[in-house]
Parts: sequence; structure tokens; C-alpha cells
Amino acid sequence: MFSPLEQFDVKPVIMINFKSFEISLFDIYIPMIISIILFFYIYKLRNNFKLIPSSTQIFFEKLTKFIYTVVKNQIGANGYNYVPLILTIFIFVLMANLLSLIPFGVSLTSHLIIILWISLTLGLSILVLGFWLKGMEFLKIFIPQCPIALLPLIIIIEIFSYIIRCFSLAIRLSANMLAGHTLVAIIALFILNVVIINFMFGTLGFISLLAVLFLEIGVSFLQAYVITILTCIYLNDVLGTGSH
Repeated sequence: MFSPLEQFDVKPVIMINFKSFEISLFDIYIPMIISIILFFYIYKLRNNFKLIPSSTQIFFEKLTKFIYTVVKNQIGANGYNYVPLILTIFIFVLMANLLSLIPFGVSLTSHLIIILWISLTLGLSILVLGFWLKGMEFLKIFIPQCPIALLPLIIIIEIFSYIIRCFSLAIRLSANMLAGHTLVAIIALFILNVVIINFMFGTLGFISLLAVLFLEIGVSFLQAYVITILTCIYLNDVLGTGSH
């Protein structure tokens, strides 16, 4: 690897040529496939929950209770129907973040186009839901309490901020994961060069690398939590009062 950014290149893993057709499996699909398999496994476990829970069942019960608490604090009782959606978003982002920390793993959440597609889909769905539940009254969220003279300008700013938050949601997650993985790659390359010169200094560098990896694990959980909180806040515009 000549550059720390090479790890984010999308590369083909399997290529099958059949006459004029070409079927390619890129490395970016691998964490997606693993995430889908884990999702099926999780929901299969959910259907087999027992009265006396196992350690795995206790973990998922605690995780579900945690999401319920987040929804209750951010939205209220009106958001309980959307707990499966919020739980799915949290688990997907968390799994994608953690899978990228595996050696030679692909950082799915560092690719802006993928996270941007998710955030735009989520934002558009919430917008459609708002008009579905409240009709034209949903537009009141763009009309804050302010002097009438400033109202046209404020409405434009509110509409722009509503649109831009879908992009900020994606950029926030992608930038954090991109910066973290780049830092890990830089430290790892530095350690490999130092070990050749002095093994003791290389060992000290390896300790710092472990510290950064533990920090990245914390960031993975934090970013999943942040995107969950922001999703709840955006849903609250639809399910809550929707007023400023």
C-alpha cells in the first residue's frame, strides 16, 4: 500500500465473463452481504426467544430496550411504532463500522455515496410520511415565530436547512470513519518502517496503534448512536408538534 487512501478503493473480487456479459463482485459488497446474513440471524433469534434467556437473548433485549429509551426521550410514545426502523438503522451502521475494523476489512460507511443514498432515502421517506400524516400542515415546520418582515428569508433558510441535513447526516458519518481509518493506516505504515530500524520503538508504536483501534471501536458505537438520535429528531418533526 503506497497511500493510506488506497484502502478505500473499490476493487473487484470475482469477475465472471460470459459472452458479452460481465458479472463482477466488488469488495464493497462483502460487508453488505455479511450485514444481511447477520440481520437474518438476529431476527431468527428474535423468533426463538425463550422464557429463560440466554446471554445472546439478554444482549438483544438490552439493545432493544436501549433503542426504546432513545425513541421515548426523543419522540415520545408516538414513536414506538418506529422502533424496528430505528433499531435496524442502529444495528446496520454499527455492524458496518465494526466490520471495517477487521484486518483487510472494507469500510462501507466511509464511502459517501452509500451513506448519502441511505440518508437521502431516509430523509425523503420522513418527508413523505409528514405529508401523509399531516397534509399541508406539515409545512408549518418551515414557518417559525419571527417578525413578518424576516419571514420570507427565514422560510428559505428553514427549507435549505431541512434539505441540507440529509447531506450533513451522511458527511458526518463518512468523514469520521474516513479520518479514523486513515489515521490507523498511517500509524500502521509508520510502525512497519520503524520496526525495520528499531524493534523496541516499533513495539511502542504498536501500543499506540492498539489505543487508536480501541478509540475507533468507541467511535463506531458513537456514530451509530448519533445517526440514531438524528433520525429520531427528524421523525419528531413528523410525529411531534412540528413547531419551533
